[in-house]
Amino acid sequence: MIEFIKSIDIMLLDLINGTGRPFLDPIMIFLSGKFVWIPLYLYLIFLLYEKYGKRFWVPLLFILISLTLSDQFTSSFMKPYFQRLRPCLDENLRIVIEVVKGCGGKYGFASSHAANTMGLSVFYLMILKKKKILCYAIFTWSLLVGYSRTYLGVHYPGDVIVGFLVGAFFGYFCYQLNRFVFNRLGYFIT
Repeated sequence: MIEFIKSIDIMLLDLINGTGRPFLDPIMIFLSGKFVWIPLYLYLIFLLYEKYGKRFWVPLLFILISLTLSDQFTSSFMKPYFQRLRPCLDENLRIVIEVVKGCGGKYGFASSHAANTMGLSVFYLMILKKKKILCYAIFTWSLLVGYSRTYLGVHYPGDVIVGFLVGAFFGYFCYQLNRFVFNRLGYFIT
């Protein structure tokens, strides 16, 4: 069963990566960047302030906790525990895949980029339920970041999918903690 899953992972990696679309390379590098998203993060903090006023720090704290848990669970627990080489470091795949820019650390299971963006997305999806277009945009952003990781050859699709699941769990969990704290402080939130 594990071998079957690995073969699907490699097949999907081959489909997404190295398909001869060099015009997409700079876009995927951009999507995978960390600091290019600072304006988005500032806008998301503004949305918290707009919704919660001076109490915006409570959900912001839980968002930071969600990001920390997602990042540390994938980077400090999963990657050292599973020790799955990134595709860009796998000698058997080097001739098959195209590494667009760099490779990252030694291990790739599960993707921290995917976990972090999905954790943030799920938290905001729960907070901004009534702003459907914005919710779809944030969720799409997370999916594109995950896709870019496979496109760039630094993660298998399975690494990204599991990263999404980890991030979704911590995003939802921290949102529920946020609701609990707000209710304990005597504020009703939806």
